[in-house]
Amino acid sequence: MSEKINTVNANGVNLSIPPLKVAIIGGGLVGSLAALNFARNGHNVHLYEYREDIRTSELVQGRSINLALSERGRKALAEVGLEDEVLSTAIPMRGRMLHDVKGQTSVVLYDPCTNQCLYSVGRKHLNEVLLNAGEKFPNIQYHFRHKLKSANLQEGSMRFQCDYEEQQLEEATADLIVGCDGAFSAVRQQMSKTLGFNFSQEYIEHGYLELCIPAKNDEFQMPPNYLHIWPRNEFMMIALPNQDKSFTVTLSMPFKVFEGIRTPKELLEFFHRYYSDAVPLIGEELLIKDFFKSKPQFLLSIKCNPFHFADKAILLGDAAHAMVPYYGQGMNAGMEDCTLFFSILREPHMTIGKALETFTERRVSDAHAICDLAMYNYVEMRDLTKRFSFKCRKMLDTTLFRFFPNYWVPLYNSVSFTSMPYSKCIANRQWQDEILKKIMFIVLSSAVLFIGALYIVH
Repeated sequence: MSEKINTVNANGVNLSIPPLKVAIIGGGLVGSLAALNFARNGHNVHLYEYREDIRTSELVQGRSINLALSERGRKALAEVGLEDEVLSTAIPMRGRMLHDVKGQTSVVLYDPCTNQCLYSVGRKHLNEVLLNAGEKFPNIQYHFRHKLKSANLQEGSMRFQCDYEEQQLEEATADLIVGCDGAFSAVRQQMSKTLGFNFSQEYIEHGYLELCIPAKNDEFQMPPNYLHIWPRNEFMMIALPNQDKSFTVTLSMPFKVFEGIRTPKELLEFFHRYYSDAVPLIGEELLIKDFFKSKPQFLLSIKCNPFHFADKAILLGDAAHAMVPYYGQGMNAGMEDCTLFFSILREPHMTIGKALETFTERRVSDAHAICDLAMYNYVEMRDLTKRFSFKCRKMLDTTLFRFFPNYWVPLYNSVSFTSMPYSKCIANRQWQDEILKKIMFIVLSSAVLFIGALYIVH
């Protein structure tokens, strides 16, 4: 390794960290953000991505999917100086707009007390912003169309397939291998061969299909500043606004329901029954085209432990903790991985080996917590949002938050609008549940006593 360089942390403590040759596997949102952070800390970065460069590719896989950017992701972008650039084209979403079967709508604001909101951002655009920012660093090199085929983590050696047609293989080495290669991570697969590595995955019985509500006369067809939800118990549909005035629509249902819709007639009958208000917005012709042009995709949740191997490799983002996309935290949690890891690197007397170990110690429980919360929120979004008990809970949450903002923060707010550790968010929710149960008991008991007193009087 080359000569050590000196850096200074926020407390003015001098740190000596050797500049490493870092290989980042995966050039998506987390990988490109990690590359920026490593480069800013003086390391030499090689980023490997199996796809073509999305900035120059004429054929981009799939439609531009929008994501919900919240506080954790914003903080990570701010640390590399990109928050303002990203927010300048993002669309604020101030709450959920619920669509019932009859086409009636109701609004549930995310934060009626301080008016915080989520931001709808395009995945492709955000990825381009991060890649363009990284290109300005001379110590970042991009290697597109490089698919990791094998790796020896202990030795830091890797083999890539770099020409799909001719099956050419290229070898490379690194001091540190960073797996940012998603739910089906090749780096995690190599780590799974090491002693003490725990791994679990869970596919849910629901799949998803992407549809589109196009713009009409160059305008949105629905109010744009909301996350639109059509909750229908066993299945649901959501829509996020796009910059071109369209909405990206995600239809989530059990695979058996998808399989039961085989013809355009059956599809239209299904939509007129459950999503009647969405049919004229999408248009019957486009609905039929989008529904039948591709198969529904699987959704899974992945947990593993540890997130590192010795001082040689680390997993970030979905490679470490893939989750179902129903808390809007997949991207945000992955970006927060970067925030946490590089804050650890800046701690006094830190070494790369100690940093990797510390990251696992501090992150695993929170990563598992948000995976569990995402699974719970899927139930909430498609079912609980319609229930009277849910609306009462939301009302009490909001009231207590309004009067005691320093002591009572609702679960969704703590997850989406703070950097509170995910596990602490759950712990807070548990004691809040106990208090709310007592409040509800007192309210109901008082109501019964009051009605009883009226009956006796009359």
